[in-house]
Amino acid sequence: MKVRTIERVRWWTYAGLGLAALISLFPLYWMFVVSTSDTAAARQQPPAVVPGGNFLHLATTVFETVPFLRALLNSLIVAVSIGVGQALLCSLAGFAFAKLRFRGRNTLFLLVVLTMTVPTQLSIIPQYMIISKLSWVDTLQALIVPGLASAFGIFWMRQHLATTISDELLQAARIDGATTWQVFWRIAFPLVRPAAFVLGLLGFVTAWNDFLWPFVVLKSPEMYTAQIAIKALQNNYDVDLGLAMSGSFLATIPMLILFVFVGRRMVAGIMDGAFKG
Repeated sequence: MKVRTIERVRWWTYAGLGLAALISLFPLYWMFVVSTSDTAAARQQPPAVVPGGNFLHLATTVFETVPFLRALLNSLIVAVSIGVGQALLCSLAGFAFAKLRFRGRNTLFLLVVLTMTVPTQLSIIPQYMIISKLSWVDTLQALIVPGLASAFGIFWMRQHLATTISDELLQAARIDGATTWQVFWRIAFPLVRPAAFVLGLLGFVTAWNDFLWPFVVLKSPEMYTAQIAIKALQNNYDVDLGLAMSGSFLATIPMLILFVFVGRRMVAGIMDGAFKG
C-alpha cells in the first residue's frame, strides 16, 4: 500500500510540474508564433497558436531596419563584463564583510543592505550626472561600470562565505604565511565558486534584459543594446507586432542557449547555497 501511495504521489507531482512547465513556456511559444505572422494574426480573437511562414522575412527586416547584430554584440559585451565583474568584486566585498575585522564593518554592511530598499529609478538622475561628467554618455562603459557590483551580490556572497568557510581554516592559512589576497584567491574563492557562478549568471541575465538605463544613456544606433534595438523597431504611432516579436525572439535565443548549457550548473549552485548552514 505504501508503494502504491508513493507512485501515485510521484505521478501527480510530475503531472503538475509538466503543466507548470507548459504554462511557463507558452508565452515564449506565442512570441514565436507572432514573430512568424503579421500584426493582424497577432490581434485576432482567439489568438493564433499555429506558426506562420514569415519568420525569415521578418528576421531579415529586423536586421535591415536596425543594426541588430551589432546590438546583440553590445549586449554580449556588457552582460559578460557585468557578470564577471559581479562574480569577482562582490566576492571580494563579501569576503571582507564576512571574514575580515575592521572598524565600522557592521555599519557599512547595513548601509549596503539598505541601498536595496531604494528604487532603481531614484538613482538614474545622479547616476546620469556622474556619467555625463565623465563624458561616458553613449558609451558601453556607462552601462558596464555601474553594474560591476550590486548590493544584492555583496549580501549574497557575504552570507555564503560566512556559512561556508570556517575561521580556523583561514587562520591556518595565515599561520602558513598567506597574505589576505592569497587567502581569498586560493582558499575562499574556490570554495564559493558555485555561488559566484550563479551570481555572475544572474548579473548576466539582468544586464542582457535591462532597458531603462541603456534607454537613457545610449544615443546612437551603433551603441544600442538588444533591448534598445527592439524599441527602435517601433514607431511612435503604430507597432508592428510581428516585427517587434521577431526582434524579441532573436534577442531571447542567446538566453535559451545559455540556459541549455549552464542551467543545470546554475540550479546546482543555488541548491548548494540553500543547504548551507
